[in-house]
Amino acid sequence: MTTAKPLRVGMVGYAFMGAAHSHAWRTAPRFFDLPLDPRLTALCGRNDDGVRAAAGKLGWGSVETDWRRLLERDDIDLIDICTPGNTHAEIAIAALEAGKHVLCEKPLANSVEEAERMTEAAQAAAERGVFSMCGFSYRRTPALALAKRMVEEGRLGNIRHVRAQYLQDWLSDENAPMTWRLDKSKSGSGSLGDIGAHSIDAAQWVTGQQITGVSALLETFVHERPLAGDLVGLGGHGDVGADAPRGTVTVDDAAIFTARFDGGATSAGAVGVFEATRFALGRKNAMRLEVNGTKASLAFDFEEMNVLSFYDAAESPDAGFRRIFVTEPEHPYAGNWWPTGHGLGYEHGFTHQVVDLVTALGAGAQPSPSFADALQVQKVLAAVEGSAAESSRWQKV
Repeated sequence: MTTAKPLRVGMVGYAFMGAAHSHAWRTAPRFFDLPLDPRLTALCGRNDDGVRAAAGKLGWGSVETDWRRLLERDDIDLIDICTPGNTHAEIAIAALEAGKHVLCEKPLANSVEEAERMTEAAQAAAERGVFSMCGFSYRRTPALALAKRMVEEGRLGNIRHVRAQYLQDWLSDENAPMTWRLDKSKSGSGSLGDIGAHSIDAAQWVTGQQITGVSALLETFVHERPLAGDLVGLGGHGDVGADAPRGTVTVDDAAIFTARFDGGATSAGAVGVFEATRFALGRKNAMRLEVNGTKASLAFDFEEMNVLSFYDAAESPDAGFRRIFVTEPEHPYAGNWWPTGHGLGYEHGFTHQVVDLVTALGAGAQPSPSFADALQVQKVLAAVEGSAAESSRWQKV
């Protein structure tokens, strides 16, 4: 039995992300030695019957139907926000001011202004020893973490090109029903913020460079969809029929933009190409990143998440990319799991996110990515929208 001090978690939201986070909170202390012992103390949702059923299924000790009650409770140390983006700022700022640590799902907010207020609150709270982190979980994929390590070791040389794609197909059917993810007032944006934000964060994190400007195009393919109530999880997988009442889609279905990077601390800035869509038939969760440097290249596709492709021009210039199966004990996170060759899955990124967060909190240190890091991503999202609104005119970040 652990003797670590408990970290008592209150989580808001219990659908797709709530289930993933719940699994992570339960699993992390069973495979990693943590300085604090996570406790699934309270789950919050607006529907009493729904939140009680979810709490029983996911392993939470108690329930609330108003997130404000979590902030009043002395037995809650951290607030985990798994709600639509339009609620992030209010909950996170109030939680930090109440002395609760915060884990907030991405994107950080629905606007730069909200993200700036959240960042200011986070910085003020950090001075009191209260910390916050934004949940860009793909950073915790072992293969991507290995990619970052290779870049930091200088194995790619100076970075020239970045290519990032996030391709899904769950909205390709025009009769797939409306969900909150298609309502700009709740989600902030469509494919751009929902999945493109992951690509932006991963590209900047792996390369160590920030995006300084973009030229963008946004497109909505299906402007109306059947109304069938809010859906659990990703939503939109079913067909409710062409004759159902239809609601207006107010977000982008696809986002494409070019970008320039600042070069980081060691090199001239790279150029990048980004694409995010939920209309790429046959692509279920193809979160891809390729980085080309002066010495080598690397490539990653989450649909083969345990593999990192690497090409070193000095090793064998005619051989092309070689596949690294990222399950060796010396690879990031892998040594705490299964024997070599036994791959990990989507859920492990969230477990590693909990591990890194709890480790930082135990050390009294700022977890990464911080709200300030997430604000940078929010600024890129805003620049993409601004450029698309002005016929793809170049927009500084």
